[in-house]
Amino acid sequence: MGGAGVADTPAGRLQALFEGHRLTPTQRRIAHSMVRRAGDVPFLSSVELAELAGVSQPSVTRFAVALGFDGYPALRRHLREVAPAEQTAASASYNEYQQAVEAEIENLRHLAEILADPRPVQRAGRLLAASRPLPVLGLRAAASQAYGFAYFAAKVHPDVRLLNEGGTMVHDRIDAAVRAGASTLLCFALPRHPREVVDTLAYAKEAGLSVVTVADSAFAPVAKVSDLLLPAAVGTGLAFDTACAPMLLGRVLLEAMCDDLPDAQARLEEFDARAAARGLFVE
Repeated sequence: MGGAGVADTPAGRLQALFEGHRLTPTQRRIAHSMVRRAGDVPFLSSVELAELAGVSQPSVTRFAVALGFDGYPALRRHLREVAPAEQTAASASYNEYQQAVEAEIENLRHLAEILADPRPVQRAGRLLAASRPLPVLGLRAAASQAYGFAYFAAKVHPDVRLLNEGGTMVHDRIDAAVRAGASTLLCFALPRHPREVVDTLAYAKEAGLSVVTVADSAFAPVAKVSDLLLPAAVGTGLAFDTACAPMLLGRVLLEAMCDDLPDAQARLEEFDARAAARGLFVE
């Protein structure tokens, strides 16, 4: 049967290249940056990659050696051999706005390929459905993702608690959720990753919660404090990152959660009936 797998995309090939290697935090940062710019990486110098990742040029060289190459030139040659040559030529005539859209389309394609194996999302859906209450965390750039998920989840889940403001209160709210019976916390984590999110997830795990995280990369800083990480790449071609794939993955998680909430459909129908009686929406 035809069809491309995750490893058939530039980002997928990079992910496969990094798997099985014990990388230092600096090397994970380089790997994370390479996945985010998978289409460009085969054509970047070691200095350009170092600037992209915010590390030193020798760190890039050590990273290539850690992957089993003689140096960065050998790594770049390998990436050029496996990279699709037609992508650069096809996009040459696009302006910067079109390029940003095309990059998001590629991110969505990659997400579709990841979802070819539905088991991680199905597992996440079961965890979210079983947690009463369900805390949903998203700070700074990820706050809107958390809010959108919580808004819809509240229509089918009996107790959703949005955590979209940081500070000293967030630990108190996690403690309250645990006392009320929460078993899982859902986190949306997007760049730039606030240190507070990593600290909060570590606190949630210490409190006994399972942590399900939607992040922009499997190499994101939140990976080490997540029990189940679901990656969805962000676009980086504009002044501010675009997050179509993480938003869509959040909706997919909602669907998976609904599949494990036996009264989800009844709750939706009840909401629709009440909304119609109140004239809530303009027809």
